[in-house]
Amino acid sequence: MFGAPGSGKGTHGRALGAIPNFFHCACGDVFRNLRPDTELGKIFIEHTSKGSLVPDKPTIDLWRNFIGASTQMGRFHPGADTLVLDGIPRNVHQAEMLSDTLDVIAMFYLTSKKKENLVARMQRRALKDNRLDDANLDVIRERLKVYEKETKPVLNFYGKSLVHRINTDGAPVKTFYDILKHVVKIKSLQQPM
Repeated sequence: MFGAPGSGKGTHGRALGAIPNFFHCACGDVFRNLRPDTELGKIFIEHTSKGSLVPDKPTIDLWRNFIGASTQMGRFHPGADTLVLDGIPRNVHQAEMLSDTLDVIAMFYLTSKKKENLVARMQRRALKDNRLDDANLDVIRERLKVYEKETKPVLNFYGKSLVHRINTDGAPVKTFYDILKHVVKIKSLQQPM
């Protein structure tokens, strides 16, 4: 799942992760589940409160630890499950750091023609999910700038052939239907003949 903050990565990633043999990993949720009094928890709060990205090394280390623990606990089965990533990699350097670990088969690029839709979604989830990083308009604007400058270039890193552009301005069920059409097509191409 790929897109600007508020584009629906988490919503649609969770829905896809509920399907058997798919495992959803939202890096932001992993960070938000850290205790705020830990070293990494403090780093997370320091950066998200300003709208900036958490440094690359702690982000990748946390992600690797989460995937390892999920595998050990039997929640994620790397040989059988398709990993649905949400919020990672956040920049080209992170994509490079993960190139020996990930075999990216598709990117669902969730887009909106209306920036106000993204802002409204972030403000709604700030209240609904107690996400303080989404409550402040200045932080939201900074997050959108950081996305354009640092995260969006990840699309070019993986190349156009993997990118499936999905418009999220309509109803969420329509967006998810569009994602599923691509998933079915990709999965059928991966099946042995």
